[in-house]
Amino acid sequence: MTTPGISFEFFPPKTLEASFRLWDCVQTLAPLDPTFVSVTYGAGGTTRKLTHEAVTALEKTTDLKVAAHLTCVDASRTETLQIADDYAKSGVKHIVALRGDAPKGQDKFIAHPEGFAHSIELIEALKARGDIFLSVGAYPEKHPEAADFSADIAYLKRKFDAGADQAITQFFFEAETFLRFRDACADAGIDKPILPGILPIENWKGARRFAQSCGTAIPQVLDDAFANAAKNGSSDLLATAVATELCDGLLCEGVEHLHFYTLNKPELTRDVCHALGITPRARLQNVA
Repeated sequence: MTTPGISFEFFPPKTLEASFRLWDCVQTLAPLDPTFVSVTYGAGGTTRKLTHEAVTALEKTTDLKVAAHLTCVDASRTETLQIADDYAKSGVKHIVALRGDAPKGQDKFIAHPEGFAHSIELIEALKARGDIFLSVGAYPEKHPEAADFSADIAYLKRKFDAGADQAITQFFFEAETFLRFRDACADAGIDKPILPGILPIENWKGARRFAQSCGTAIPQVLDDAFANAAKNGSSDLLATAVATELCDGLLCEGVEHLHFYTLNKPELTRDVCHALGITPRARLQNVA
């Protein structure tokens, strides 16, 4: 089995302490030689400025290839495209283009009066800017707002037709979930890369709440296993084993790239990568 490509998602820090934590996370995972790293927006676009600061700092101070999340939330078209242009001037030409979640206090996404109505409009506008590599979101168990699984696959196809270069999936707990989704995408004529999103389970209760909110199926076996592990203090060992088994199952079925949601806590992701045979390499840091 060849060594897979990997990438890592970080979220922007909101405090000085969190800034140090992000830097420690980057320093821990950078030697694993990721293809790229991405930095998210907060829910409802609440960390737009912080995301920009984190992205540009990583671009300037490391040799990592950095992707910036960009959403349609609470901004006009002009403002959104200006952010993309500012990234390009900073050397960041990989955008993760998303519609985004509704701001706090809203039950559903409502487009800005002068903004993009959905992700496809954003993708088309970004692609028209020229030299931008576009990643988009995908949902192996369908988006919570989609009518059904087939409609969600069709919508993903429209994203690729609009100019997306690759997709990154929401996390899932069983390899078969992604593999069925991959087959359905192929049947729909999607032939561009789809990267499975992997969430190493740092905290089962938190992961479970997140899964419920985004429609991710929760296997009973994990509920039972983490309940038992909590009693005997083996939660970390179990989390490493669960994530490693999931990734190994994907790699055995021909998956070539794994995208890890790190939650800015690098140790578990690092341990899973090591278990998969992904070993550190020396990287040159261009610290300012």
